[in-house]
Amino acid sequence: MFTIDLLKGQNVPVKSSPGGIAIAVATVVIPLAAEAIMFGFYLNNKIIISVNEQKIARCQAEIGELSDAVEMQALSEKQKTTYGTYLSEVKSSINRYTQWSPVLVTLVENMPGSLMLTRLEVEQHTVRKKVTQKDNPQEMIEKDVPVRILRISVSGSPQYNCDKAVRDFRDSLRSSAFLGPKLDNIGVSQESGTLEGKDIASYDIDCVFKASL
Repeated sequence: MFTIDLLKGQNVPVKSSPGGIAIAVATVVIPLAAEAIMFGFYLNNKIIISVNEQKIARCQAEIGELSDAVEMQALSEKQKTTYGTYLSEVKSSINRYTQWSPVLVTLVENMPGSLMLTRLEVEQHTVRKKVTQKDNPQEMIEKDVPVRILRISVSGSPQYNCDKAVRDFRDSLRSSAFLGPKLDNIGVSQESGTLEGKDIASYDIDCVFKASL
């Protein structure tokens, strides 16, 4: 049996075997599968990156909130310290005024009518004094302790016997139930002068308080 090649060897289909078909299919399918896998990896990585970016954003927001909270806490502590200082100063001032109020009341109650108050001031200084040591009461140590002096200036006319009025005033302060136990000494000095052509007698009365330990 003869085969006549009318096309003279051109465009004659090549006979395909099952092995050849499999190879041809594999050359197409494998690249497509690889691309699909790589695309899947790409999408998966992109999703993971997006999720992580969201987590980072949330963490940064939380850190920012915590930073604000820390700043607020620090500010609150600073304000608390400042307010504590102010309250301490106010308390100290109130204590000073409260402490001197009974003293002023005592002065007013015992001031003779023939004397006129011209000056009233308080001085404070420290003195070295031996005191018992807190940890060891048997041992004495030197310590700076505050001493306060209440300076009272009064004046009056000689015709009213101001000398006696000042002595009575001094004695009344010494015997005062409130002021007497707090005083260490009361000193009096006198000066004479004139005011508007009239003779006057001026007295300085120094009430020295006992040292505060």
